[in-house]
Amino acid sequence: MSATAIAAALQRVQSVFQRRPEAGLHEDAPALSRWTGGMRVVTQHTDGHEVSTDMPLELGGSGDQVTPGWLMRAGLASCTATRIAMAAATEGIVLDLLEVEAGSRSDARGLLGMSEPDGSPVPAGPLDMRLRVRLSARGVTVERLRALVEASCRHSPVGDAIETAMPIDLQIDVPAQ
Repeated sequence: MSATAIAAALQRVQSVFQRRPEAGLHEDAPALSRWTGGMRVVTQHTDGHEVSTDMPLELGGSGDQVTPGWLMRAGLASCTATRIAMAAATEGIVLDLLEVEAGSRSDARGLLGMSEPDGSPVPAGPLDMRLRVRLSARGVTVERLRALVEASCRHSPVGDAIETAMPIDLQIDVPAQ
């Protein structure tokens, strides 16, 4: 889809949401994960798409699939790139290059439920996250591209979810045996 067509589609949706804000609220497609043995898990979208994860050899996996943590970073990078592309199309900027790399630093002791020597728990999640964005657009100033990226990052749903760290409503079902 061309940048013009993307911008037109986004404008149509925004126009609807301005008239009917409640139309913007929706249930997101759930992700259903099934353990398939060992450390392998297959996660399915409601449309049938699947992605497999596994853990590295040193954590009991086969090491032949991506890890769940990598999927989080991939989601952040992909969502950020998508949001930047949306903003560029809306502003009439034709991108020549757009790459987003999401990285983090973690302590595997947290995954294993371990504690620091003083007894405090080691965090299970990443200790920090970083994004590196590379982009170019002929005839567009560096300042305008930086502003585009910064504004896009403020409106990236995955980035917002990571930064705001919302509570998770945990529900546990144990079928009768």
